[in-house]
Amino acid sequence: MCGIIAIVRRRSRRPVPSPADVIGPLRAGVASFPDVATAGRWLVQVNDMLKGEPGVRALLADTDLVEAVLAGVAAAHAEVAELERQIESGEGDLEMINQGLAVVRDALWAIERDRLRTAREVRALLPVDAGPAATAAYLSIQQALSALDRLEVRGRDSAGLHVLVRNHHLDLDDPDVATLVDTRRNHLPLFTHNAVRTPDGLLSFVYKAAAEIGELGDNTATMREAIATDPLLARALGDERAEATVLGHTRWASIGIISEPNAHPVNSEELDRPAGPYVTAVLNGDVDNFADIIASESLRLPTEITTDAKVIPTTISRGLAAGKDLDEAVRSAVAQFEGSVAIGASTTLAPADLHLCLRGSGQGVFVGRTE
Repeated sequence: MCGIIAIVRRRSRRPVPSPADVIGPLRAGVASFPDVATAGRWLVQVNDMLKGEPGVRALLADTDLVEAVLAGVAAAHAEVAELERQIESGEGDLEMINQGLAVVRDALWAIERDRLRTAREVRALLPVDAGPAATAAYLSIQQALSALDRLEVRGRDSAGLHVLVRNHHLDLDDPDVATLVDTRRNHLPLFTHNAVRTPDGLLSFVYKAAAEIGELGDNTATMREAIATDPLLARALGDERAEATVLGHTRWASIGIISEPNAHPVNSEELDRPAGPYVTAVLNGDVDNFADIIASESLRLPTEITTDAKVIPTTISRGLAAGKDLDEAVRSAVAQFEGSVAIGASTTLAPADLHLCLRGSGQGVFVGRTE
């Protein structure tokens, strides 16, 4: 079993909430106790304001706001503890209190464990003086890493995260930028940890970890450190027009050894063959006939890459090079695969899009939409 996470983000048009916008409803919620229904409505409103890019930007901009939210959450927890004491002693309308407490507890958990934690983790990734565009992109990265942490219970022998940056407006021929690109990173032929590619003027970053033995969270810790200290990624996301599409995966190896070259995402590059349209992909399940596809398509793959997932981006790229449009190239490639598969694919032809595919039984793809 494996896990896929992908995030496509459009910049939010919701205004960044001011400290007063947040603290007012929070205090109103605390003051509403023991009326749990009213308290719950106020706390849900606070949680909604702190969601997404606007909420993260509000929390990053004002440490006093963070302290005020923590204090308000602590005060609400104290009120909840008193109501729980009343329930245990049989006081009041127990059914009504219990119903209201469920909403309150959910809102407090979300504020404390999702909103505040997300802002804290984004801050740890962000370069100094990062602008709104960088904040949005690193938020996508943080959400993907957080999802991988949760998905690791499905397999943790390796993991990877691909960040495709568009509209970075860097001059890739500038000596300073070229040095950051070419210093080892663009010469990692197996698309291993910290590799960089510059297809179609975009920037493709991949971060990977692979270990047969380890604890939950080790893989994402490795990737977090690399992302937080990556000067090229920071420069690429420094332009206020920059945007990023994120594709991540955590693996339980079934075909191919546990190694960085076999960790997903994998890309469409082949040996001794001109670069075709650039594709990256991840796989849940198994492509049972991957060896037949390699032979029938005469795919030129490095011997070190033995995961069946490698046939996905290469066959899509071959289809694009043959003149198929993007949707048809994806469909026709996946139609060749035998087995049970769930696939996520990203291309430089449509860098703001993701293709999600299912074939066979036993796999699922879930799409969530926010503001």
